[in-house]
Amino acid sequence: MSKIAVIAKIPCQPGTRDQVAAGLQPMLAHVEGEPGTLRYVLLEDSADADTLWMYELYDDQAALDVHGASDAMKALGAAIGAHLAGRPELHFCVPVGGKGL
Repeated sequence: MSKIAVIAKIPCQPGTRDQVAAGLQPMLAHVEGEPGTLRYVLLEDSADADTLWMYELYDDQAALDVHGASDAMKALGAAIGAHLAGRPELHFCVPVGGKGL
């Protein structure tokens, strides 16, 4: 099976990017022990103060499914929902090469 990458654009309400980043911290801690989650990196957009990005890399679809069904994921909406400026925009990709794969 192929590895799966997810690139998520997370739009924040004006001035709330720090609150969203703080609300994502429990998920960042959770994935440290989540089998099949290879990378989970939160990024601040350097050109847009109201946008965060998440880069995720999973062993396979089964690992992504486990992540999506986790209790940490279920709690995420309550933690950051009020600070979002819309639904996160998810892009699913298949890595084809590069350092770190």
